Amino acid sequence: MVDWLDTLNPAQRLAVTTTDGPLLIVAGPGSGKTRVIVHRIAYLIQEAGVAPWNVLAVTFTNKAAKEMRERLDGLLTPRQINAVTVGTFHATCARWLRLDGERIGLDRRFTIYDDGDQLDLVKKASQYLELDDKKFKPRALLAAISGAKNESISPERYARNAEGYFEGVAARVYTRYQELLDENRALDFDDLLGKVLELFTTAPEVLEQYQDRFPYLMVDEFQDTNVVQYELVRLLGKKRSNVCIVGDEDQSIYGWRKADVRNLQHFERDFPDLKIVMLEQNYRSTQAVLDVASAVISPNEGRKPKRLWTENARGLPVILHEAYDERDEALFVVRQIERLRRDGARYGDVAVTYRTNAQSRALEDAFVRYGVPYKLVGGTAFYQRKEVKDVLAYLRLIGNTADGLSFERIVNVPTRGIGQKTVGELLQWAERKALPAYDIAKHAAEGTEEINPDGRIMPVVPMAARPRSLIAKFVAVI
Repeated sequence: MVDWLDTLNPAQRLAVTTTDGPLLIVAGPGSGKTRVIVHRIAYLIQEAGVAPWNVLAVTFTNKAAKEMRERLDGLLTPRQINAVTVGTFHATCARWLRLDGERIGLDRRFTIYDDGDQLDLVKKASQYLELDDKKFKPRALLAAISGAKNESISPERYARNAEGYFEGVAARVYTRYQELLDENRALDFDDLLGKVLELFTTAPEVLEQYQDRFPYLMVDEFQDTNVVQYELVRLLGKKRSNVCIVGDEDQSIYGWRKADVRNLQHFERDFPDLKIVMLEQNYRSTQAVLDVASAVISPNEGRKPKRLWTENARGLPVILHEAYDERDEALFVVRQIERLRRDGARYGDVAVTYRTNAQSRALEDAFVRYGVPYKLVGGTAFYQRKEVKDVLAYLRLIGNTADGLSFERIVNVPTRGIGQKTVGELLQWAERKALPAYDIAKHAAEGTEEINPDGRIMPVVPMAARPRSLIAKFVAVI
């Protein structure tokens, strides 16, 4: 038996060594759930004789997937680690669609649109429908569309069931939005999951292929799964039932993204031989903090009762302060920091967290006014920076010339003197002829009298010599 089992507490050891059949690990906060998942993967391979390529571990963030791989180092060989499939729902599904998406009519070169791209597409759909974006906010429309997709609701079904004026408008936008995605040979993040579900339900032989490839499945943060994610897990696991889910209904925070904590109950229903292991020992907090957390959450109905405990010290009591407004709250924070300073703490020992980015303004104003040095953590994410998105747009257009959003983003980046009027003309011709904007630009640059894409004859785009030459420079880059 491997030596590292002795480093686990009894509940952790039971979770790690329970390898066959459905398993629910109810992991309280700070109870070492990542440690348990990692050691369970290692135990499956080293002790249970499972081939590493037969193990699939699904996480919710790339950071969590990266940490999981790093922590496998030392427990498994590099070759074994590389053979284990560890990734987010979205990354794993994207990989499967690249391999097998053609079975449901997907082009393997499809582009994946991020949140910013999706918002741009909603704006385009709204403009096409001549909607007032002040009355119908693009962000609200996108949230409605994403919510529908997370519940596996098609545009047609959404339109049939729409209630009220807003949902009726959202249904029209959803339909046009999906048409634009198809025209651009693109998928949004929600499609990555929905299309795999479509693949599994319409091509059962493909589902069986993945069921045989991954007889051992582990899913982290199961309380935050939505309808589509749950159904994917259910389908993958129903053949052999070796499904281990890790979750805690007390930590479900993504209901606004259509996460459904009832999936924990559905799992018990669909896998009746379920074994449950409770991880209740906390390694992160003091008992005072755990007692407050338990007092807050215990009145919730439908939860599995648990008693969080720790071997850590009792700790200082938790203070609840009710502030008059945001300025009063910020002043209270400053006073608490200065009190800690008088007790010997350094500024770098203090962290201030807040729920929304908008709340940082009052805190920053107070820090500046009272001379408290601070560092704001966050800001624009790397992949959201303009220069990075520009480079990615070039790469996406090279891989998928039907990607109209990427075309519009970079046709004049860096500046080539191509004006909005020229771009507008290209887009109008593209829409009129149902061709990608890049194809229209290419033919305009070539200056031929007629073109014959896919057997269709069309006169050349009428364009003056100078803009034609500028377009030619862009086409040459691609």
